[in-house]
Amino acid sequence: MSRNFELLHEAGRGQEMLRQGADEAVPDPPVFGSGTPTLPIGEMAREEVTKLVLRLFLMPGGAASRQVVFAGTEPGNGCSWICARVADILASQVAGSVCIVDCDMRYPALHTEFQVSNHYGLAEALLGGEPIRQFAQQLSRPNLWLLSCGSQNEHSQKLLTLEKMRKRMAELRAEFDYVLLDVAPLSVGNHAITLGNWCDGVTLILKANSSTRSAARKSLEQLRAANVAILGAVLNQRTFPIPHSIYSRL
Repeated sequence: MSRNFELLHEAGRGQEMLRQGADEAVPDPPVFGSGTPTLPIGEMAREEVTKLVLRLFLMPGGAASRQVVFAGTEPGNGCSWICARVADILASQVAGSVCIVDCDMRYPALHTEFQVSNHYGLAEALLGGEPIRQFAQQLSRPNLWLLSCGSQNEHSQKLLTLEKMRKRMAELRAEFDYVLLDVAPLSVGNHAITLGNWCDGVTLILKANSSTRSAARKSLEQLRAANVAILGAVLNQRTFPIPHSIYSRL
């Protein structure tokens, strides 16, 4: 069964939060590490994204994931923002290595989130034969790495479906403890399906007051038809009509 989450956005302040469905109790996340996020994020946002990190990657009893695809149902849902901060907070909470991979060859964004270059990355790794770590950039946190999308051309998107990508995914699993992939929206391509089958599953990103039920339903049907595990759904940029301190008690 998928785990459902809502990402709430406090209007006008750029502050985002995750909240689980009302049918599931929300325990206080245990403290796995004392690190602090390096990317901009508000206090409430950090608390809620940490809960998402806990449920996706740090659940006890063998339910935790190691390789997760993050995909929007449509463009503009904030998938890269979420994926980047999940990776940042995960790396702050664990001793193991975390690699975040930009698989959106059409509109790469992870390098802008971390304010690094994008001249060398996944595209070059799929064309070359050097070890995968040579194509990844170590970020400000010692255990956090970014494999940006690299050079872009009309053939770049086809590289993701090649057998070479499957081999590189196996190499990423062996080289890093956790791998997070930011992929193109399901409405514009099937990379979430292809890569989701090679990972533990997909976390869907929807946008409040924008993503339609039909688009969400179609995305779910596509993933289920391909036997891709759906790990959760995040509702992004939902406006908070009342203060969070009051809403959280309802």
